[in-house]
Amino acid sequence: MTRWTREQAALAADWPSAALPVIGAGDLVPVDPDRDVWDMWPLADRTGAPVPVQGRAWWFFLAADRRPDPEARHDAARIRLYSLGDDGWRHHGPAFPDGFGPGSREWSGSAVLDGDGWTVTMHYTAAGHAGGGPRFAQRLFAATGRLRDGRLSDWTGASETARADGRHYLPADQDAAVDDRIKGFRDPGYFLDPATGAEHLLFTGSSGRGGLYDGVIGVATLAGGTWTTRAPLIDAAGTNSEVERPHIVARDGLLYLFWSTQAKRFAPGIGAPTGLYGMVAEALDGPWRPLNGSGLVAANPAAEPHQAYCWWVTPDGRVISFADYWGLGGAGRPADAGGRRRRFGGTAAPVFRLELAGDRATIAHGRGTAYAA
Repeated sequence: MTRWTREQAALAADWPSAALPVIGAGDLVPVDPDRDVWDMWPLADRTGAPVPVQGRAWWFFLAADRRPDPEARHDAARIRLYSLGDDGWRHHGPAFPDGFGPGSREWSGSAVLDGDGWTVTMHYTAAGHAGGGPRFAQRLFAATGRLRDGRLSDWTGASETARADGRHYLPADQDAAVDDRIKGFRDPGYFLDPATGAEHLLFTGSSGRGGLYDGVIGVATLAGGTWTTRAPLIDAAGTNSEVERPHIVARDGLLYLFWSTQAKRFAPGIGAPTGLYGMVAEALDGPWRPLNGSGLVAANPAAEPHQAYCWWVTPDGRVISFADYWGLGGAGRPADAGGRRRRFGGTAAPVFRLELAGDRATIAHGRGTAYAA
């Protein structure tokens, strides 16, 4: 287990080279005109590389019908399938049929397409409980279905994978947020270790030691058909309370572990921005070294500190995220629902590329407005 220390994270407070360009109205291409979309992950092969199908890139987004207050979207989140081609984005419907899963809604995960070209394994977070229960309960599940003619069907019953052990990871079973924070046991990210052939799930967790700033990146390993949780890969206790959407890119014999977090999740006095962070190691068990010394890879600019979130890095170095609250001119997030509705992006943010070299990760010049196949 590797510690992400306050001293390391504090280096990210001085981050001009990591600042992303300011997002303007012309940068925002609607993914779905009827819905807000946010956290996303690709339909990928077992190496994590997005798999084009019929010349299109396929992505899963969390989505919800547009509501007067975009913050209400989390209570109605469903996983939906979209594809991107020369004609733009297409919506292919919900990933799962109504009433399929064990939760009251669906939160983030990852998806693997088998070599047969149609079998899809979805790892995802079941939030809440079907029929009621703690609103912020989080459990990790997997289901297998088929992708045919642009639709997902024939899902098997969802099965629980890794579980919070109460030792390394606190169970996430709150009914309400406490001080604008919730405990985490979510965001399963599939990783096939090229060095060992072992299959793993990374996830966002809360340290079993408790505390206010208790974020960890957890890992579970598949053996004999069972997912077994292990000690966290990254321990951010005392530094940060939410290290979200962890995923690994294997490149040049190294493993690059990425996650997203928000400025408000850092412990007081650190001053690090909302952004994409990461570490690098020679092997899954580490030791992990913060990229660029601090861990910061890319950050929202000071002029628009809330403009994007939830960055996902693909093996070729492309990075996608969603447009959050943009065009604020340095102001804070709107306090009223109407203001939030007017300034919430709810679509894909401009794509950029990363250059990875050893312990350094830098933003490549140029950017696009969509993720092409």
